Amino acid sequence: MSVDGPVPRPERVRDVAVLALPGALPMEVGMPFQVLQSRTAAHYRLTLCGRSPGPVPTAGGFPVVAQAGLEAVVAADTVIVPAYDDIDQPPPDDVLDALRTAHARGARVVSICVGAFALAAAGLLDGRRATTHWAYTARLAARYPLVRVDPDVLFVDEGDVLTSAGVASGIDACLHLLRTDLGAAVANHVARAIVAAPHRDGGQAQFIARTTPPDAASALAGTRAWALDHLHEPLTVADLARHARMSQRTLARAFAAETGASPLRWLTAARVDRARELLERTDWSTDRVAQECGLGTAANMRLHFHRLVGVSPSDYRRTFVGASSPV
Repeated sequence: MSVDGPVPRPERVRDVAVLALPGALPMEVGMPFQVLQSRTAAHYRLTLCGRSPGPVPTAGGFPVVAQAGLEAVVAADTVIVPAYDDIDQPPPDDVLDALRTAHARGARVVSICVGAFALAAAGLLDGRRATTHWAYTARLAARYPLVRVDPDVLFVDEGDVLTSAGVASGIDACLHLLRTDLGAAVANHVARAIVAAPHRDGGQAQFIARTTPPDAASALAGTRAWALDHLHEPLTVADLARHARMSQRTLARAFAAETGASPLRWLTAARVDRARELLERTDWSTDRVAQECGLGTAANMRLHFHRLVGVSPSDYRRTFVGASSPV
């Protein structure tokens, strides 16, 4: 069953400043542009920023050209700080002041990978839960003891501050921004367009030791795709194991290796994600939505929905009422 539809008409355009610090990682500088402008260009106005307009050297050995300076950072609705290579030195004072000013003014501040060190140096992570690349979490915790560093997650959303782990989890964080701003259906549509996983929530482990060969990473692709097409059915872990032609114990190990989650946790998250789409795109009752996404009853859906999304299904639906008119 498809619930794809048009990207909702924007109520306003959100200004996003991507702050490239010297030695920025080019891939991570480009992530926000690729994800947030992939199918939603009308919703976001992205600006590549530096300390001043002009070339910014990158870790790739070539410069990127900043369109604006720190004044655009201060004025943005969202500020994204990609990774940069010299994390042993705090960014210059004017950069830290710009980050503090933007946040104090109400901007959402986001880091990708070790960009978290810049947010920590600005004091924006003090007293907050945060993450960064697994190889640098101990260093972040030691250098900034007021930060509650979580080394075992893909990203941490603290509302006005979001930190993410290494490289690919920056895509997860950007998709999470889309999901927060525009809803699950839009985020999943963009994820499919850029060939990214639409069901990696922030609580998934960012690094899992693997003893299986690298090609085992795709062993469950067919079973997961099959499950997504049959979410409305009463699937169990045993059903997934039969489809994958594995024992349940082997399936659990394979799921942990591929997704960082148990089969049941992944299945529940996928069902809640489908519920989000249906709540956004239909006027179905919560009972019918619960049945269609395989959560059974409205009470069971409310339980899992609140645990994973943080609000009730009815409150979530109210957020997106009137947001489905075509572009």
